[in-house]
Amino acid sequence: MTILQQVKILVYKDIILEWRSKYAINGILLYVVSTVFVCYQAFKSVDTLVWNALFWIILLFASINAISRSFTQESTYRQLYYYTIISPQAVILAKIIYNTLVMLLLSMIAYTAYSITFKNPVGDIFLYTVAVLLGSISFASVFTMVSGISAKAGNNSTLMAILSFPVIIPLLIVLIKLSQNALTGLDRAISLGEIMVLLAINVITVTISLLLFPYLWRD
Repeated sequence: MTILQQVKILVYKDIILEWRSKYAINGILLYVVSTVFVCYQAFKSVDTLVWNALFWIILLFASINAISRSFTQESTYRQLYYYTIISPQAVILAKIIYNTLVMLLLSMIAYTAYSITFKNPVGDIFLYTVAVLLGSISFASVFTMVSGISAKAGNNSTLMAILSFPVIIPLLIVLIKLSQNALTGLDRAISLGEIMVLLAINVITVTISLLLFPYLWRD
């Protein structure tokens, strides 16, 4: 089989397994909804800057909870079986695609619940939606790569935090700036630079994952 066929089968397998259990995705959705509700009970109403910051904090920690288990849920025997029949590039690419789908769904639910609970102050809804989608893809690609490294290092959560910190901080800065432009309703041409930076981060992260993961896969 080609790599694309392998990726398709692995993504389909992850979707089927998640659909059968639903425990993980339901737990994450409960976390998002309950966090939004707690924020509403604590603040009732917030200004634009706090509204934006709270949303990205909620989405960041939801993505960590959703993606950190990407490789730990795979048993050693299953990974050994994968090692004999498929390429490591297909494994990491399938994980990135699956986690991206999960994050896209999660982010849209979080954005909808957050907008309903709090008054939505966004001036340019389309641009803010683009920021949320690009942020979801970026979180998925970064945390999938870091989760793979952490899993091969004994599932060390401290290592995952250390490795993701240098990438997540610049990513959050760009996302907050882009979403702030959407909140104030600035001309979309002004935000093209931030959009290109986010796309570049995603391309670089996926490329590094494809190059690095085969060496981790051999251990």
